[in-house]
Amino acid sequence: MKSAVETLNPTRVRLTVEVPFEELKDSLDAAYKKINQQVTVKGFRKGKIPARVIDQRFGRGAVLEEAVNDALPKFYTEAVNEADLNPLGQPEVDITELKDGELLAFTAEVDVRPEIEIPDYSGIEVEVDAVEVSDEDVEKSVEQLRGRFASTNDVERAAAEGDVVTIDLEAKVDGEVLPDGVASDVSYTIGSGELLEGIDEAVKGLEAGGEATFTSQLKGGSAEGKDAEVTVKVTKVSAKELPELDDEFAQMASEFDTLEDLKADSRKRLENMKQYDQATQAQERVLEKLLELVEVPIPEKLLEDEVNTRKHNLEHHQLGQMGLTIEKYLEFQGKTVEEFDAETKDQAIKGIKTQFVLDALVNKEKLGVDQEELTEHLMRRAASSGMSPDQFAQAVVEGGQVPMLVGEVARGKALAVVVEAAKVVDTNGEVVDLSDEDEETAAETVEAVVDGDADAAEAQADEAK
Repeated sequence: MKSAVETLNPTRVRLTVEVPFEELKDSLDAAYKKINQQVTVKGFRKGKIPARVIDQRFGRGAVLEEAVNDALPKFYTEAVNEADLNPLGQPEVDITELKDGELLAFTAEVDVRPEIEIPDYSGIEVEVDAVEVSDEDVEKSVEQLRGRFASTNDVERAAAEGDVVTIDLEAKVDGEVLPDGVASDVSYTIGSGELLEGIDEAVKGLEAGGEATFTSQLKGGSAEGKDAEVTVKVTKVSAKELPELDDEFAQMASEFDTLEDLKADSRKRLENMKQYDQATQAQERVLEKLLELVEVPIPEKLLEDEVNTRKHNLEHHQLGQMGLTIEKYLEFQGKTVEEFDAETKDQAIKGIKTQFVLDALVNKEKLGVDQEELTEHLMRRAASSGMSPDQFAQAVVEGGQVPMLVGEVARGKALAVVVEAAKVVDTNGEVVDLSDEDEETAAETVEAVVDGDADAAEAQADEAK
């Protein structure tokens, strides 16, 4: 076999391959064997039909076609390995010559990873938010905990902000009660914003037995988007009673004996959260600076596929599971289809560029992945997917996704190398030491960019709903 490579552009090549006919022998034998099992000829047992009879009855062309289809993947792979290429996606193959007994020639056009030169990244500097936890932050955290231990007691007075009311609802459009517009014994906390727009104003000041009517645009159901006349009747008013903030509360709500110890723990937890956010912010900004230093050509077909994948995942997974259409999502986000398409394309380009650059950095720095690192990454991915580690590992192996996981870990290590070399300062001008941040955190940051930030999309969809 002879092969040659022609570079069409920085991300696409054409392979020209010539195969002497004798190298097709194994594929020809396999073709005759396959056809033998599929056809019957009077006078011959199934599977025992001579090759010359098959040629006479079914044509030599059918055998050659079967043999070539069998042989092409093998010769294409040999040509790719010989040229030391990194193909992306499936090739476009064209058979240019097929002479029985003499020669098979074909071309294969395929996208390839571009050659990337990693520049000196030691001069990268970024600024991040300072880790500051105020007394107000601590008080808010403790108040949230306090709220989870609140009790409710029925009261005989007008409903006010923060009260829990039990209500009956009836919605009409054009004077007709909607088939899905009636609900009874609904529990609602005034001011939570969890029901219809305008309901807070309607129920405030009502006592048990009181009712009011207001107009609100329906966000779902059979009359979604229409203005409805909603009648709300309050059947019960309950006031929330918060426990006293004292040592007894600390003992009830936590493992601490005193309120001061509880507050100290809350402060430490908030500091840890902000340090994690700071590290993630540093990784994101260092990555952006790194990408600015490198020119990366993007294969058009790969970009098209990535954009379509991101749209499909958003529409059929994040939004579909929540009962939202892409149109309603864009309406809530205040975006046009054109703006959404442009944003998705920009995100896809960044994801592809990130993968190419970090993979090149992995090779440059000769970064490997050991079993312990892979196992730790697998455990985290399993937890985020809601599967047990064994279930997730089985799915990964059966789906042939182990190389993908190895790549994720390696890219995280590559980003960690760049972050460690960068100068990171906070908004107070203090140098931030991120040397203790694990590479797994960096891997999470990279995943969000390469795969599309599914968590962020889901959060936006949830907020929109």
